[in-house]
Amino acid sequence: MTADESELRELRASVREFMEAKSPEEAVRKLMESQPRFDPAVWSQAADQLRLPGLAIPEEYGGDGFGLVELGVVLEEMGRALFCAPFFATVLLAAQALLASGDKQACARLLPGIAAGRTTATLAVAEDHGSWDPAMVSARAVPDGDGGWTVRGRKSFVIDGTTADLILVVARTVAGPTLFAVERDAAGLAAEPMETLDATRAMARLTFDAVPATLVGSEGAGGRIMARVLDIASVGLAAEQAGGARRCLETSADYARVRHQFGRPIGSFQAVKHKCADMLVQVELAEASSREAARLADEDSPDFAVAAAVAHACCSRAYMTAAMENIQVHGGIGFTWEHPAHLYFRRAKSSQLLFGGPAVYHERLLDRLGI
Repeated sequence: MTADESELRELRASVREFMEAKSPEEAVRKLMESQPRFDPAVWSQAADQLRLPGLAIPEEYGGDGFGLVELGVVLEEMGRALFCAPFFATVLLAAQALLASGDKQACARLLPGIAAGRTTATLAVAEDHGSWDPAMVSARAVPDGDGGWTVRGRKSFVIDGTTADLILVVARTVAGPTLFAVERDAAGLAAEPMETLDATRAMARLTFDAVPATLVGSEGAGGRIMARVLDIASVGLAAEQAGGARRCLETSADYARVRHQFGRPIGSFQAVKHKCADMLVQVELAEASSREAARLADEDSPDFAVAAAVAHACCSRAYMTAAMENIQVHGGIGFTWEHPAHLYFRRAKSSQLLFGGPAVYHERLLDRLGI
């Protein structure tokens, strides 16, 4: 199912109105210091009123069957508002991992709860080294003798890992990296929050001590699954980054119009004009690259993997540039804790590093190009 331009505009307007009401700066700052780092009531409203968790989940599993283009609109608006919720981990990581696994039984069992907003989920791949490469996974899974599995090891940088109802874990078996499903209340599972640069995106360290797990997909398919998930998640992250970058540009331009120095708006000075112009170029490129990658994904184009890597690189650079220049345009006040500019800078930096940082995603681009 694909929405036309008028439907996309209506979707954007609805999500923006919801974000402005439910995720103003005051709410973001409050959630940054709370546990859990999201409001369950707001999450329920997002699911019940806007059906956001199920937007891109196939209809056969209780979703609305839309694609990455529509999901990108939602993520742009969430990035613009620094929305604190388990949306990225649940919809972009966990749900996409289930779909990529090709395990219809697991999808039928787990995706309807995700689509309805009743189940939050996450994907645990990276360990202390921070790499999302399945080849780097050291956590182990072994058969328990009763047809099930048990997982041992530790995972770090797990988004919403302390609150997720369902945890999909990539662990190594004799056949290679493999995907497993673990319930929140499983025996032997321990979770502790991690203190990171970006307090708006909760992360956790999970310890698995012979934790009961259910195989998802086929044994040894973790590498193939993660390749698909990283492409999809990179485009989703790119859309979120583009939304945040656009917000930084808007706040910079607004401030440049009203802040006076030497009897004139600072936006009339050439140096400030150049900063805003450079930000605009970066933001427009970010939006174009992320939206094009989403379109290619929905068309199942063979060029999608390359476009996803390009979008991640472009949007990471654009968001960092916009966030830094936003601080510069605001001058001294932009460096203070009370001003929201640093919140966007922290999100920009954490997003840039989320899947390994510039060196890793540039290598991913070269790999997708076959170089």
